Amino acid sequence: MFTIFFSPAFSTSRRALEHPKILQKGFRVRLKHVDSGKNLTKLERIRHGVKRGRNRLQRLKAMALVASSSSEIEAPVLPGNGEFLMKLAIGTPPETYSAILDTGSDLIWTQCKPCTQCFDQSTPIFDPKKSSSFSKLSCSSQLCEALPQSSCNKGCEYQYSYGDYSSTQGILASETLTFGKASVPNVAFGCGADNEGSGFSQGAGLVGLGRGPLSLVSQLKEPKFSYCLTTVDDTKTSTLLMGSLASVNASSSAIKTTPLIHSPAQPSFYYLSLEGISVGDTRLPIKKSTFSLQDDGSGGLIIDSGTTITYLEESAFDLVAKEFTSQINLPVDSSGSTGLDVCFTLPSGSTNMEVPKLVFHFDGADLELPAENYMIGDSSMGVACLAMGSSSGMSIFGNVQQQNMLVLHDLEKETLSFLPTPCDLL
Repeated sequence: MFTIFFSPAFSTSRRALEHPKILQKGFRVRLKHVDSGKNLTKLERIRHGVKRGRNRLQRLKAMALVASSSSEIEAPVLPGNGEFLMKLAIGTPPETYSAILDTGSDLIWTQCKPCTQCFDQSTPIFDPKKSSSFSKLSCSSQLCEALPQSSCNKGCEYQYSYGDYSSTQGILASETLTFGKASVPNVAFGCGADNEGSGFSQGAGLVGLGRGPLSLVSQLKEPKFSYCLTTVDDTKTSTLLMGSLASVNASSSAIKTTPLIHSPAQPSFYYLSLEGISVGDTRLPIKKSTFSLQDDGSGGLIIDSGTTITYLEESAFDLVAKEFTSQINLPVDSSGSTGLDVCFTLPSGSTNMEVPKLVFHFDGADLELPAENYMIGDSSMGVACLAMGSSSGMSIFGNVQQQNMLVLHDLEKETLSFLPTPCDLL
């Protein structure tokens, strides 16, 4: 059992964290949570994220199934709405803007002049005519051919629609992108002249970090990246490390590494092999096949930065919920006021509680989570909730569970590694 401490907007558990040695190459980007600066408690922020996350879960599931069932889709449907914004600059001279970071899709795109239709953004819309490094990609280029759907008219034309009725279409072009002081030339991106919808909260486009050829990570010479997400209520920014800078000190015994699984139906997603879950000292009787990826693209578990809480296949979630309820000696809060499925009533005036440990047994990696990565408390509301939910057809390892860990995606080795890290110190 751990003791976890709560205040209205702060929680911590007593765990020593290792500080990784990062190798000095590649580049880093600061990430800002979409709800930062809104003066929300930790639980309120989780509730906002859960609302967005339910839609995203449906869209991610639809993508995995659609890809395998039909080759006549009008336009690829993508998850949209991530949870983190990154700053970058485009063109020569560079124009700065914010984009949503999305590990569930590939295309990098931003709004471009002249707009047929553009949504409001806080920075000027990119004008390719004012950039000396802009060039259109030809229809015969490899990356044009890598688009799920393209047409050739005024160049290589793309169209992507996101499941919340947001969409972008325009031409595929090449441009210099700048991240902090690092410039990366000849990056293929979508120059969107017809963009609509509200799914890109605060971002002037999207940076795809999926496994497909059009994503930012795949276009780098060293296809790896890691991110380190600070706690949900933290005012500090999170960090994204690209290329060789993403490496960690391999000698650390705290690193847990598991293979990435490839899905022919949805090759962009980062699937992991989850073999079981323990709560306290109890290994739950979850059927081995519960998290297996099926031939039709259903099932499986993906790790995703753009989904807030973890969603488990219903039969497994029910076992987790039941075990937490039996091991935590507090009354269950069934008011439904938090939007989360499993909550407990804290004793009046209480600022801490005992919680059992939680271990995710991935293939080759038993990942024990810090208590604040799964139990979210709010002493002013008098509740503490499990930051997990149930789903059917696909499971997702969400970003709350990834807090204060360096999460390294290595596309060459096809592995994913976790290293406990105080992310606010990176």
